[in-house]
Amino acid sequence: MTPTWSQISRATRAAAAAAAAVTAAAGGVLDGVVTCAGTSVPGVLMVHVNFFGTTELVAALQPALAASSAPRVAVVGSISGTHPTDEAVVSACLEGDEAVAVRAAEDAIADRRAQQLYPSSKFALARWARRTAIEPGWASAGIPLNVVAPGVVLTPMTEDLMADPAMKEVMDAAVPMPLNGYLRAEDVAQVLAFPVSPENSHITGRVIYVDGGAEVTLR
Repeated sequence: MTPTWSQISRATRAAAAAAAAVTAAAGGVLDGVVTCAGTSVPGVLMVHVNFFGTTELVAALQPALAASSAPRVAVVGSISGTHPTDEAVVSACLEGDEAVAVRAAEDAIADRRAQQLYPSSKFALARWARRTAIEPGWASAGIPLNVVAPGVVLTPMTEDLMADPAMKEVMDAAVPMPLNGYLRAEDVAQVLAFPVSPENSHITGRVIYVDGGAEVTLR
């Protein structure tokens, strides 16, 4: 039975509308996509935005990307994807079941594990990208799909953490960055530029850490 519009997930509805608008503006041919929307406020919105908002939009844009002679996609992940996650949230995300993922997130919050939701959403995103990169219609259509995973970036989202000495200490322990410390947004943008450039002919399904050495320190 065909689902009614009200039964389609929030992310799918939003992604469909956004993809239609982008496709129309691009004349049906899209050369590149970079997704960097997200939220760091612990809650179910992390499931909606960080994972489903990104994956549903990118998937909906695949036809316009496939119409390009040199399509490229990069999604913004996070070093937090290396931190402890909620298995139920990750599993539901990767199964594409937003309702189940939200219920799992609510269970994690009730169990006082809300801090696992951001890593879970970003870990699931990285796994989705690696899996999707070689599925039909992606590599076979000449579309590289990669993840750029930053460490701590100096943005309005991190201002409150930086201003609180106790939280800053926790953050520095969780994300040690021995090479040049915190990132500027421009540092991440410079790395994002290559995966979506025509020069990227063969790199796909990769998680590129831009973290001052945090990932190798933690692992």
